[in-house]
Amino acid sequence: MDRNRKWVPGFEAVLLILLSHTTVALEVPLDPKVLEGLPQPPTITLQSPKDYIFDPRENIVIHCEAKGKPQPSFSWTRNGSHFDVEKDSKVLMKPGSGTLVIDISQEKAEAYEGTYQCTAHNEHGTAVSNNIVIRQSRSPLWSKERNEAIVVQKGVSLVLQCRPPAGLPPPVIFWMDNNFQRLPLDKRVSQALNGDLYFSNVLPEDTRSDYICYARFPHTQTIQQKQPISVTVLDSSPDGERRPGFMLPLGTTSTQMVLRGETLELECIADGLPTPDISWQKDGGELPSSRTSFHNFKKTLKISDVNEADGGAYRCTATNNLGTVHHIIKVTVNAAPFWVSAPRNLILAPNETGILMCRVSGEPKPQISWFVNGVPIENAPEDHSRKVDDDTVILSSVQSGSSAVYQCNASNAFGYLMANAFVNVLAEPPRVLTPPNRVYQVITNNPALLHCASFGSPIPTITWFKDSQISIKNGDPYVIREDGTLEIHVAQPLNSGKYTCIATNNLGIKENHVFLEVKEPTRILKQPEYKVVQRGMSAVFECKVKHDPSLHPTMTWLKDKGELPDDERFEVGTDSLIIKDVTDEDEGTYTCIMNTTLDQDSASAMLTVVEATPTPAIVYEKPDPPTDLELTDQTERTVQLTWTPGDEHNSPTQKFLIQYEDLLHEPGVWINLTEVAGTSTTAQLNLSPYVYYSFRVRALNNVGYSEPSQPSRQYRTNPAAPDENPSDVHGVGLEPGNLVISWTPLTGFQSNGPGLEYKVQWRQKDVEENWSSKNVANVSQYVVSGTPTYVPYEIKVQALNDYGSGPDPEVVIGYSGEDLPLSAPDSVRVMVHSSTLAEVHWEPVAFPSVRGKLQGYKVYYRRERGLHETEKETKEEEQVLSFSGNRSEGRLPGLQPYSVYSVFVKVLNSKGEGPPSPSKTFETPEGVPEQPSFLNVVNHGMDSLTLEWGPPTNNNGRLAGYTLGYQPVNYTSELGPVKVMTFLANETTVTLGNLNASMLYKFYLSARTIKGPGPNITQEASTAMDTTRIQPTVETGKGPTEPPHPTSPITQSLHSPFHKVRPVGPPFGTVNTSVSEDGAVISWEYFGHHKNVYVEYIVENSKEDWKKEAVNGSHSHLIKGLKPGMSYRVRVVAKDAADPTVHSTDEVLVAVPAVPSRQVDIATQGWFIGLMCAIALLILVLLIVCFIKRNKGGKYPVKEKEDAHQDPEIQPMKEDDGTFGEYRAFYQAAEIFSPPDSITKHNTEARQKPNYYVILKMTNSPTSFV
Repeated sequence: MDRNRKWVPGFEAVLLILLSHTTVALEVPLDPKVLEGLPQPPTITLQSPKDYIFDPRENIVIHCEAKGKPQPSFSWTRNGSHFDVEKDSKVLMKPGSGTLVIDISQEKAEAYEGTYQCTAHNEHGTAVSNNIVIRQSRSPLWSKERNEAIVVQKGVSLVLQCRPPAGLPPPVIFWMDNNFQRLPLDKRVSQALNGDLYFSNVLPEDTRSDYICYARFPHTQTIQQKQPISVTVLDSSPDGERRPGFMLPLGTTSTQMVLRGETLELECIADGLPTPDISWQKDGGELPSSRTSFHNFKKTLKISDVNEADGGAYRCTATNNLGTVHHIIKVTVNAAPFWVSAPRNLILAPNETGILMCRVSGEPKPQISWFVNGVPIENAPEDHSRKVDDDTVILSSVQSGSSAVYQCNASNAFGYLMANAFVNVLAEPPRVLTPPNRVYQVITNNPALLHCASFGSPIPTITWFKDSQISIKNGDPYVIREDGTLEIHVAQPLNSGKYTCIATNNLGIKENHVFLEVKEPTRILKQPEYKVVQRGMSAVFECKVKHDPSLHPTMTWLKDKGELPDDERFEVGTDSLIIKDVTDEDEGTYTCIMNTTLDQDSASAMLTVVEATPTPAIVYEKPDPPTDLELTDQTERTVQLTWTPGDEHNSPTQKFLIQYEDLLHEPGVWINLTEVAGTSTTAQLNLSPYVYYSFRVRALNNVGYSEPSQPSRQYRTNPAAPDENPSDVHGVGLEPGNLVISWTPLTGFQSNGPGLEYKVQWRQKDVEENWSSKNVANVSQYVVSGTPTYVPYEIKVQALNDYGSGPDPEVVIGYSGEDLPLSAPDSVRVMVHSSTLAEVHWEPVAFPSVRGKLQGYKVYYRRERGLHETEKETKEEEQVLSFSGNRSEGRLPGLQPYSVYSVFVKVLNSKGEGPPSPSKTFETPEGVPEQPSFLNVVNHGMDSLTLEWGPPTNNNGRLAGYTLGYQPVNYTSELGPVKVMTFLANETTVTLGNLNASMLYKFYLSARTIKGPGPNITQEASTAMDTTRIQPTVETGKGPTEPPHPTSPITQSLHSPFHKVRPVGPPFGTVNTSVSEDGAVISWEYFGHHKNVYVEYIVENSKEDWKKEAVNGSHSHLIKGLKPGMSYRVRVVAKDAADPTVHSTDEVLVAVPAVPSRQVDIATQGWFIGLMCAIALLILVLLIVCFIKRNKGGKYPVKEKEDAHQDPEIQPMKEDDGTFGEYRAFYQAAEIFSPPDSITKHNTEARQKPNYYVILKMTNSPTSFV
């Protein structure tokens, strides 16, 4: 039987027709589930490129991955010989693959250059990779050369050659200057493809010394630099204008070869003045516009993806105003081998025939060679079933065990192609790869495709059945495709159903079921209509659609093929579009589109907006009530209500409100049921059982609701079991021994039928298994008696009526009634933390004894008495602190020190308090006392004050005494030093003496116990003021000679600690002066209130203005910067902006003494004399050494320097007799001198020491010692 099917999807097969008995072979299926169980020869899945250039700084990685069943093993050859990977420690083959990783970090990379080939082998065959040529990337240095400076005349052409070193891969060339800035290129100056820099004509601005060619090598990312080229353009005899001429290429014609698929690059660079323009054309043809581009200011033509049609003559033309020149480039297109049809993997069943075809093309024509498992086919074991005919291998009647991998190699002068294709001889029963029970949906009158992708060897035969009975044959309306797909050209509803495909070969049978659903098309029954609407009115477009009920449509409205404006005036309904308050911008085409998952339909209409015509005033009124209410499509729980709208009265209806009356449960009460859009006239209403319904409709427009319509006829729904149970179920015990179960009852509307009752159920949680129950009616609670005290219960309440019970109710947890606690807390103990804080601890009561919900604990405590010996025992009011939760401690704050307290604890639940614990007493330690009860100043003197005070109200311990502190307060709110006095506990008065007159004092008094002082009580008072004043006579270093005038005493009660008292009489008292190294110190007494106080001074007998320094708030001041030897007049001045009077002290004369000179004669200092002696001794020793060396005939270093560097000051030596002359003296002199004025800067002659130098110079010696 002839077979001529190929296999899709997922795996394609090659249709090969061989005579009349040729069979079709399968390609390997891509489905992993199929591949898992199939034996398979190796297939190369990943390999490195044929030309692999590696970076010597990184490892060499040569990829070779393959798949097969079983997993292939890998081996390599290098340069045609076996490459033993295991013997080279630097080479690693990745586990499970053939990929090689070669570590060249410590090796010469050149050692691993060569041609590599990978082999993948398993028991079914051998696959080989391409020949992979491994070469190291190279970035050689530029050969050293000296570039001669170029001097040219303006206007001539020029070429600067780059000639970079040959790298692997070739470098990228660019020209820059010394600042690494790219040289600007334009129509006149351009870079050729070979990197040379061409000038069509030079200009003076081309003069520069840093034309530098750079070569960047991509793999190593290194840049090499050529030596800079210097170009000088002379303007002395410039070259005149000239016709164009070609600098590159030379002559009138040239040739160029390009390979198919590569990019053709043609280049023409011309000289001339003015600079020529370049244009291109192809003789006898057009340039392929989609693949053509121009570069380098049109000097370069590029054509990508070259094919044979791109061969021919290309003409480049250079033109300026003096003429035109042409150059023709003849392009030849050759081709490395390329695939027309590569051999494909075959799966054949035993005794089948298959064909491998290796169709290639190229220029020149490639030579084809076949290999089997990597061995030339002529050297492979003889196989009578195999026949080779050039590019075809015919395999006839293959047998099990003859699986192999075939290689096709096609080569010519420009390259080669190599492909692996295996032949796998298998015997496999059929498999259906299409998922079972797939559902196909199509619209009526559209084609339907039902897939039945299969696999098997031999290739299975596919047959189809409809509804498991009717056998489908090729013919109208069915077509069975070669891949087994069933096609129905024009699907109709009668074609819907179940389809079964059966795959059969001689090894078995397999079937699969799919389903076809033919749907009704979506159609717009009522299309939107053309509308002319006055501005400000509403426009309504209707779009009623019919669609298949099983599809869910979606309606979309468009305006002018775009989305509707985002405006609340546009309202989209289920089958309409309403545009309110129409404006001119709303004009356009409106389209409704109804989409389903399978199809769509659309319709459009225009909207035209016109000016509102003058008409009588429009009267807007409420709409008329709807009429003709009708109930249809009645079911147990739904009904459809339809009506006819009333007159809208010039205001469109916005919505309809549907109301109902329950004549059975609430007659006369109308309840809102639902609302629908104003464009609808029907509503689907959801109903409840056991209700006597009557419906009415009201319409709403901008004016308001219409009157209700006439009620519809009555519609009674049948009773049914309740749909819900009571809500808000709770269980709470109100008394010991009971449990009150309460709930919110159902309404008559919710009852769903007559005989409504409630089934109340309860059981003790985690104790009882069976539920206790009670049916009750017309109540909302039930009391369960005889329950244990405060235990949890599970509770549920279910509704039921004469027609059944409601749904299973939820379980609620409640608690039976509480009782007073039985036990008191144990082990009450008190920890006293301080004189005012104690902490009470107790053992919590056991939960069964609480007999209710634990609310917390109450701590009762009372102060019984104080610990003072004189205090009487008086009980105070009992205090209570509550602590919520299961606590075992609590703090008692605010206790009174040095007291006896009693305390007991009670447990608390919701019912009340339990019995008290045994009372516990404790004592608080002493604390600090309260402040004295009063502090009064009872007697004011000019230099004394008498104070009286009272003891604290509460001593809080044994009173140890009092502490009194006081300090003066001046009239600038500053506080003086504090003086402190202590008193015994029985002392309550004191007189303070030696105080300043007219001075405000602040007093601080506190009582103290052994724990420390208590809080202060404060008071302020002033001493009396002396009203007499005599101007004092002041001399340097002395104060005033007369006291201030006495005044009558002033007593003030002050509340502010910084209250100021305005004095009576002069504000200044004694003024004192003294002189130090830093300046003059002025101090004074001040009794005034003025805010601004100054010290003023002036040079004696000077007519200059007084110098003024502010000293606010101080009683002394240091005047700096006074000149030595000068006398100054000084005074203190006080004034205020609110008081025009200026108060001043008498002037004081301050004399600043002159500073004596500190210059010392250095020559009389002992250290200097010792230093000079040491230097003289050192020089003497050096002279003796030199003299000894001279007598021995040797030269000393100084003489060597003398010979080398003649100095005019050197005295020549006698050499008449060949010996050195005698020294005239050891040294001439010792000079002491001071440096000149140009070196020494004198800032202050009296304080700087001069510098001295000693120069000792030997006679006849060039050496000086400093």
